Parts: sequence; structure tokens; C-alpha cells
Amino acid sequence: MTVEMPSLDQSENISPQAVPQRRHIARAASIISLGNVTSRMLGLVRETVFANQFGSSGAYSAFVAASAIPMMVYDMLIGGLLSSALVPVFSEHAEDRAELWRLVSVVLTAATCFVALLVIVVELTAPWIAAVLVSGFDAELRALTVRLIRLVTLAVVLLAVSGVLTGLLYALKRFTFAAFGAAVYNLGLIVGALVFTRFFDEPARIYGLALGMLAGAAGQLLILLPDLRDQRLHLLFDWRHPALRRIVRLYLPIALGFLVSHVGIVIDRSLASTTGEQSIGWMRYATTLIQFPLGLVATAVSLAVLPSLSHLAAHDARDGYRETLYTGVRMVLVLIVPATVGLYVLAAPIVSLLFEHGEFTAFDTLWTARALRLYLIGLPFAAVDQVLVFGYYARQQTLVPAAVGALAVGIYLAVALPLVQAFGMLALVLANSVQWVAHALIMLWLTRRAVGTPSGGTLGKFLSRVGLASACMGVAVWAAFHAARPLVPGGLVGKVLGVGAPALVGVSMYALLSVVFGLEEAHAAVRALIARVQQGRDPAKAV
Repeated sequence: MTVEMPSLDQSENISPQAVPQRRHIARAASIISLGNVTSRMLGLVRETVFANQFGSSGAYSAFVAASAIPMMVYDMLIGGLLSSALVPVFSEHAEDRAELWRLVSVVLTAATCFVALLVIVVELTAPWIAAVLVSGFDAELRALTVRLIRLVTLAVVLLAVSGVLTGLLYALKRFTFAAFGAAVYNLGLIVGALVFTRFFDEPARIYGLALGMLAGAAGQLLILLPDLRDQRLHLLFDWRHPALRRIVRLYLPIALGFLVSHVGIVIDRSLASTTGEQSIGWMRYATTLIQFPLGLVATAVSLAVLPSLSHLAAHDARDGYRETLYTGVRMVLVLIVPATVGLYVLAAPIVSLLFEHGEFTAFDTLWTARALRLYLIGLPFAAVDQVLVFGYYARQQTLVPAAVGALAVGIYLAVALPLVQAFGMLALVLANSVQWVAHALIMLWLTRRAVGTPSGGTLGKFLSRVGLASACMGVAVWAAFHAARPLVPGGLVGKVLGVGAPALVGVSMYALLSVVFGLEEAHAAVRALIARVQQGRDPAKAV
């Protein structure tokens, strides 16, 4: 399947070096987007089930806090390594398969050993970790957090192995099964909430979620195996392999940046635990809605563009690299800005539709919607930031993003600490948004200094058109919502219509305005996804 990307703007003179990359980016982004759509939809189902079963209870907040530990360990050792070092270095060896299998075997062996050692450390120090992470919880909730930490941390080993193998598949440009790994992970958590919780009585039902997390991590690894049918991997201890050393050198600044970032997360969780046992739950539900467009748009485009950027950077194709990078930025902006506006206008009805049932009350809806609107301030910046950071990773320059990340944590603390006593949880959410804004603006400034500006015009002119179209769409959504309120019935059907009808109006309005304003990136991204769905019906045309 080949998807031709139209020109970015008919008024712009785009470098011909970027044109071949557009087809690859569109193809890859459509696969990853389809996987992300599935994952994010299952993620919403997961959170809806969680809300029904546990609401924003203290036990659920304990699980949220505990589940952050394996994610922190994974991000520290594998998550950042995947994009900053594994894909760029593996891509360089993609043509020599024998050497690639050897290198991946070395990395996989080293990562598994190191992660297993770290898991043992976490198991032994769980009480001290909980004391820092949820300092505001009472003794009973803190003890529950300790037990949950010890259980869910076992998932890290499985996540680490799947992370390295995902890096291999991305380097080989085999996106299909890897793109659906997160979906399988979410499915495991849903099974945990619906099935495993039945084996426990209150208050131990929360352990079902922890078991679901382990099942999801195992499933995420197993789904990769079909795309590894030609692999020649085995345990191999070769600590002196030159590529392994280079991966370590590339990742050390990222590890330092992640360390600083996760210190900020720990402080955020600790501060949130002092503002009430429900705060962590409210923040979790709000960030779930943030992660949906972020993963669907920013992560898909960033992961799709990384191999192409790595190849162009390795061959010193400066013009092609610059235009490919800014193509990714434009594709993110043209979709994330209207999504942000739509979520802001419909924040409360969306939260009510998805979560307000079972143990989740109208009071929870009110505070979750407030948190969501504050998170949305930083969403477009966080989305663009992903592409810019991956641009540095493609050039194998990992120190700059790490340094900017450390600075951004300082900005978060400068906002959060003075305000948390007066404004509670909302101060922490606002501080997160300010952190995202600052990080993105600094990265954009550094990127422009390093690679220059896009040919044919500035991002400011493009963003003004996107912003105007999104603002008009937002007004239409607001008007449609208030017009529909007296007409829709009560209950679940009314909630669906109350959100669905304004959303349909918004999508239609933005589609029309994107034609009027010449926002070709919106059409290209949608056509790429539709083409991928149609192509998926014919396996013979698989990418």
C-alpha cells in the first residue's frame, strides 16, 4: 500500500528530498495510528471499568500510585532507550541481519539482567518507596500501596523484553504487531478488572487490577512473536560489543533526564496524596483523556518519523531531515489543536459519559473535568514536543532533551510548591501544563537554531490557520451542545447524543474549514489512516 502525501501547502515550496519520506511516514503513521486507536479505545474502556468498580476511592489511588513504579522503571531503562538509542542504532545494522541479531541478543541479555536486578531492589525497598510516594496516605492505605508495588513490579521484566523487541521491529520497519502491543496490555487490565477481581473480597479486590497488569505485560510480549519469525536471537553476554557501548553512551543523558523527570513525578504523587485520597484518582482519569489524542496523534507520528529521520541524519541529508521533521510537526498540530479545543468544550459531558456510573459520582465528574481542562492547556505543546525530542534522538544527540527535561521539572516545582496549599490538586495540574509548555518552547527554539526553519514559510503562519479553524470549530461545538441539551433524553442514550452530536458537528466544521484554509496535512493524515484500514482487509498488500 502506498499513500501519497499531498503538498504541505500549495503556497509553500517544499524540498523534493522530503517527498519520498512522506510516503513512508504516512504508511508507518497509519499503522501506528490504527494500533493507537485500538489501544486508546481499550484504554477508555479500561478506565470506564475502573471507574465503575472503584470510583476514585483510596484503594484505587493506591493502585495508581503503585502502578507508577513499574512504569517509572520501564521508562528509565527501556522507554527512553527505545527511541533515543535502540531504533537509531538498530537501524544502522538493519541491512546486515547476522550482525543485527547478534547486537539485539547482546542488548536483550544485558537489559533483562539489569532490569531483573532492579526489580529485586524495588521488592526489598517497597516500604520506603511507598513512604515517599504517598506520604499523605494513612497507615492502612500505605500498607496496601506497598503490597501492590511488590506485585505489579514483576511486570517490568516482561515489559523490558517487549520494549527491546519493539525497538528491533521499528528498526526493521515492521510496525503492525508492535503497534498493537499497548492494546493487548490494556486488554489485560480490563480482564483483571472484570474477571480477576471476582476472586477477591473487599478490600482486596484491587489486587485483581495488579494481576491484570501482569497479564497485559505478558500479552504485550506474546503479540510481537509473529513479526519475529525470522529472528536468530539467543542469550549472549558480550559487554564489550561496540554498538552496546554506543547505546549506553547515547542513553546515559536520557537516563539522567528520566531520573530527574521521575523525581518530579514522585513529588507530584506525594503532593497529590496530601490534597485528599481522591486526588490521584481524579488526575488519573483526566490524564487518560489527555493520553488518547496524545497517543493517537503525537506518538504515532513521532514513532513513524523516527526511522526516516535517523536514516536522513546518518546520511547527512540536512534538507531532507529538516523538511521531514517539520512535516511531522505540522501533521501533529493540524490534528491535536482541534482535538484540544473539542475536549475543552465538552470536558464535563465526556467525563460524565465515560466514567459517571457505579462508584464514580457527579462530584467526581466535576473535579475530573476541572483537572482535564487545566491539563488541556499544555496538550498541544506536549504533542509537538514529542516530535522535536525524537528529532534529537534521530541525530543521536540525547543530552539536550535530557537537560531541557531537568529544567522543565524545575519549572514545575516553581509553580506547584507555592500554589499547592491554596489550590490543592488543581495547582499540581496547572504546574504540569506549564511544564509541558516550557519544555516544548525551549525544544522548538533549540531545533530552529540547530536545523533551521521550514522552507516556504514559518510554523507561526501555519499555526494561525489551524488555530482559527479550531476556534471556529469550538464555537460550533459549544452552540451544538447547548442547542441539543433540551432535546436529548435522559440516561445513557442522552449522554451519548449530548456528546456525539456536537462532536459530529465539530468534525464536519473542521473538515470544511481545513479545505477553506488549505490545511492539507489534515486530509493526508485521515486518508493515510483510511487507506491503512482498507488495505488491512487484503493481507497480500501488507506493508
